[in-house]
Amino acid sequence: MQVTSLSLDAFKEMDYWAVEKYNLSVVLMMENAGLQLARLVAKRATKNYVVTIGIGNGNNGGGGLVAARRLAAWGFNVNLDLAVSITKDLPKAQLKKALLFGAKEGIPEKTDIWVDAYLGFSQRLPLSDAFIKSIALANTSSAFKISLDIPVGISKDGELFGFKANQIMTLAAPKTILEKLPSGVEVFVADIGIPKSVYEHFNIKMPNFSENQLISL
Repeated sequence: MQVTSLSLDAFKEMDYWAVEKYNLSVVLMMENAGLQLARLVAKRATKNYVVTIGIGNGNNGGGGLVAARRLAAWGFNVNLDLAVSITKDLPKAQLKKALLFGAKEGIPEKTDIWVDAYLGFSQRLPLSDAFIKSIALANTSSAFKISLDIPVGISKDGELFGFKANQIMTLAAPKTILEKLPSGVEVFVADIGIPKSVYEHFNIKMPNFSENQLISL
């Protein structure tokens, strides 16, 4: 489907405006993003699959932890690669919940699906050694790879120098940075609860989330 793509700066402005204008909490958007990510993973996984979710110390990591909690609640084997210390309040609270629901800390010997929720649209290059190490482990594994919002380590030109995603679930609207991805990379856009009036304010056509909250582009 044809939907307007946004630069990362434009999406940051849209995200901020939605929070300020509509009191749309970050926690609610994190919950929505994590649920959609869990659904995408569950579409590909069977119950004997091993899932590893890479987590950073930010809102993208929080979304990954919501997905971990959901998947663990559905009976999946979920493991958490905590690439850095989780110290911020929101991801820290989500980590506690995910562990309570059965997610486990650490990278298993074999992973069937590796999810990149390390860093979101605010990531900056060059990456720290901790993220480089996790990306290298993921890329050399045989796991199917899924990124939340944008892949960690992606260049400004859309080249996958970092996490080599097979699928990307971007949030709320397509991003221009994803337009030059290698052929074969599937991109989905997920509803995180931003109302239509916000899209209209920024002169963007809203994806038809009323029919499907996870749309293939």
